[in-house]
Amino acid sequence: MNSRKPKSAPRYCVFNKQRGSFLALKVICADTHLTRLKGLLGTLRLSSDEGIWVTPSQGIHTIGLRFAIDLIYLDAKNRVIELIESLGTFRIGPLRMNCASVLELPMRTIYHSQTQLGDELLICGPEEIEHHLKNSEHEKPDFMRSRQAG
Repeated sequence: MNSRKPKSAPRYCVFNKQRGSFLALKVICADTHLTRLKGLLGTLRLSSDEGIWVTPSQGIHTIGLRFAIDLIYLDAKNRVIELIESLGTFRIGPLRMNCASVLELPMRTIYHSQTQLGDELLICGPEEIEHHLKNSEHEKPDFMRSRQAG
């Protein structure tokens, strides 16, 4: 008898390096034909820390979706090349030929994270985010570290 639990899809964190803000902590990757086809279909809502990373992708649609979403189009280096806030249901997002992937996130994520065109996003597991944050703390000039400590 096989008592192993099915593997759950890995979850990624999305961090904006320029703004120092998290966009999401529980992003799943849609990187197969089937997962890209399914996307968010069947999802009733996204909580504020959830999302889906569609890769490769040059654009998405919200046909069959029950809620509006924010879209962040990324190039191959995860730099923001297009931002679409509150794309409504039954809409087709623009195609961007230089796009490598698209993040589908809850409404107001772009606004709350202050994400802008040209920002570079770090999309990785929690351990790598922790490593990045520790290293970036050490890269700050001494006067900035002492100012934050006091």
